[in-house]
Amino acid sequence: MTATATPSTAHSGQTPVAPPAATLPESASDGPQPARSESATAESAAPAAAFRPGAPAPGPTVQGARHGGATVWLTGLPSAGKTTVAHAVAAVLRTYGHRVEVLDGDVVRESLSAGLGFSRADRETNTDRIGFVADLLARNGVLVLAAVISPYAAARDRVRARHARSGTAFLEVHVATPVAECAVRDVKGLYARQARGEMTGLTGVDDVYEPPPAPELRVDTTGRAVADSAAAVLDLLREKEILR
Repeated sequence: MTATATPSTAHSGQTPVAPPAATLPESASDGPQPARSESATAESAAPAAAFRPGAPAPGPTVQGARHGGATVWLTGLPSAGKTTVAHAVAAVLRTYGHRVEVLDGDVVRESLSAGLGFSRADRETNTDRIGFVADLLARNGVLVLAAVISPYAAARDRVRARHARSGTAFLEVHVATPVAECAVRDVKGLYARQARGEMTGLTGVDDVYEPPPAPELRVDTTGRAVADSAAAVLDLLREKEILR
């Protein structure tokens, strides 16, 4: 069943960590351009704290399927906010001593997937490779946050099935920021280049993006503080008893 995140201040609990003031811009990832890490931009820098006011802190331990780890797979359009949210969640979890890794689609394209292009086959291969690494880490007790466009439903389903076979928790988060908002952010200028006819194959514009029909969480980052979007993911981890 899909949870849809909405801004809220109704939580009660421990004294919150002060949230960052910025709302989300995010650089695009896994698009048809020279790879560059979203984590290298000011927009995607991990905030030191990511709770919205009143949100309870996560518990001291991580639970997950058989192995103690889990994968949170953030999928969405370029500039939707995937990597920004992933780093915000990771920053909070590390504060509490959790073992966390962020798999950024841009970073993977510079290393593990160097040489791959942007054909459908290459994009699926990139998703499969990231899914393999995510499962490997998660079944060894790491909480993985994978921020990857991963436009094809079949490839994402294969990643989910891999985790199911190893008995490892897998949560799909659709960062459902509309294309119009992503085009306004346009950190790498991809949407502008596509509009000028200087490039083709931009996911969600002139190349396919297949939205998840039933993700564990759907969150639109439009006009939301980074802290609020990150808190929605943390709430999901608690709801699924991955955080206790």
